Amino acid sequence: MSHAESQTWTIERLMAWTRDFLTRKDVEEPRLAAELLLAHALEIQRIQLYVRFDQPVAGPALDKFRELVRRAGEHEPIAYLVGRREFFSLPFAVGPDVLIPRPETETLVEEAIRLARAGNGTAAKPPALLRVLDVGTGSGAIAVALARHLRGATVVATDVSPGALAVAQANAAANGCTIDFRLGSLYDPVGGEAGFDLVCSNPPYISEAELADLPANVRDYEPRLALAAGPDGLEVIRPLIEQAPGLLADGGRLLIEVAWNQAPRVAPLMEQAGLADVRTVRDTLGHERVVVGTKKD
Repeated sequence: MSHAESQTWTIERLMAWTRDFLTRKDVEEPRLAAELLLAHALEIQRIQLYVRFDQPVAGPALDKFRELVRRAGEHEPIAYLVGRREFFSLPFAVGPDVLIPRPETETLVEEAIRLARAGNGTAAKPPALLRVLDVGTGSGAIAVALARHLRGATVVATDVSPGALAVAQANAAANGCTIDFRLGSLYDPVGGEAGFDLVCSNPPYISEAELADLPANVRDYEPRLALAAGPDGLEVIRPLIEQAPGLLADGGRLLIEVAWNQAPRVAPLMEQAGLADVRTVRDTLGHERVVVGTKKD
């Protein structure tokens, strides 16, 4: 993308060049990435690119786009470059302090909403009476999505990272949600509280050995604190499960997102902790993505 090139850079031409460039750099979904970056540089909606194919791009907007494309070619996440990511059809600001929300995490949210609406435990509760806890909230994606769909529920969200909590608080405000955010590790911020109907978490679950094999855009840019979980990937999941019965209401559910191959090791941990009706929920790719356990009356 040379400054010296005489031919005018139109939106159509920039999109085609960038798609090919990002393809050569092995960037995931290069066409989508090109569209997101160009729309961001031009400060327009993606859909507007397609009705402005012949519009020339020059000056500061072109310079900004060139820099974004350069960084994308070095595998900096597109979501960080544009500062946002959609999750559960809601907009979320994201940055280096938080893990980028993934589609597979929507499986957890969908199951939590289904359980809440079906009636939690032995007695159905309206959303306004539900108490929900999101442990390790990151960008706030799970907490905000649940608050939006379970109107009136009391939602508490914790994270050990002050930077992550700041992002989550901004996302809650932007999406019109009232959430009780608390700083601290795992269940520490909720102290001796109990009676939660839903305890949800997308914890770190990558083993130390697997970190090196992650894609560069994840391994080199996303927060290690939100990814790594000891030698076997269960360092955080174990205490999440062991301590959950003390926080759950009778009939309350614990929902934990796990790696695609971890459910056979995580389900027995829930059973050992005294949780009942332990089962898994598959994501859209067919992986056992969420493990669910119930505290019996």
